[in-house]
Amino acid sequence: MKKISIIIPCFNEQETLKHFYKEAVSAITEIKEVTYELIFIDDGSSDRTLSVIEDLQLSDPNVRFMSFSRNFGKEAAILAGLKKSAGDYVAIMDADLQDPPSLLKEMFECVEDSEYDCCATRRANRKGESKIKSFFAYLFYWIINKLSDIKIVSGARDFRLMSRQMVNAIIEISEYNRFSKGIFSWVGFNTKWLEYENIERFAGQTKWSFFKLLAYSIEGIVAFSVKPLILSSVLGLLFCIISMILIIVLVIKTLLYGDPVAGFPALVCVIMFLGGLQLFCIGILGQYLSKTYLETKKRPVYVVKNESA
Repeated sequence: MKKISIIIPCFNEQETLKHFYKEAVSAITEIKEVTYELIFIDDGSSDRTLSVIEDLQLSDPNVRFMSFSRNFGKEAAILAGLKKSAGDYVAIMDADLQDPPSLLKEMFECVEDSEYDCCATRRANRKGESKIKSFFAYLFYWIINKLSDIKIVSGARDFRLMSRQMVNAIIEISEYNRFSKGIFSWVGFNTKWLEYENIERFAGQTKWSFFKLLAYSIEGIVAFSVKPLILSSVLGLLFCIISMILIIVLVIKTLLYGDPVAGFPALVCVIMFLGGLQLFCIGILGQYLSKTYLETKKRPVYVVKNESA
């Protein structure tokens, strides 16, 4: 019999776990001749998340868990779950039920009976989200697809079911700064996309604030593209050429007409603009330098405090 491992990253999800467990098990049991394991990754929760997971394990031997020593982030939780999984197929799902377990059967059939190595999901719309958040989300996907050599589908979720071969390829990528959506695309393999309507959280509050999403977006762009560095170089060269032309124009104008250079406010504005541009380019360079610095430290992506057998 084939085995499906389902990885569930959890951070302060005590209100949703039991409901998620019921729906997930109900969906898996509809798939014939398949065994399962549910791997809950407690990402340093401060509520009763770990206690709820331990209760679920006592009632179901198919439940396994891993608890981090602190909050290391969803990317670390996904990697830990992939390494702990033992199934022929591995799925990643959120515990808040925004990833409908009812799709698992269709996803499994897609990977099992066809040439696809992965069945991934994307939201057909962003119903329930603010217009500002939706705008920046679309902007991120547009930017990263323009700057990067990989293709990330707009509205892509981490909710997907993968073959063991694809999972092993992902685990081999040992980088510290992880951006899973990019990694899923970078390793290749044939992927089928399923669309579904956006679903709001079952309970609790999202852990992703606007600024956390912004930082995550920058992480993804830096991780899979060096074009921002090229852009900063091009901007520097462009403004050097413009400044040289302006200097020549001012010198000729002064020699021919004796008109001294005037306009102190305009000069201040130009200096501030160029100074801001320089800081922007240095900031781009700093992002890449900081990622390189973290990689050279060789720190573990996560630290395990407690885990099941």
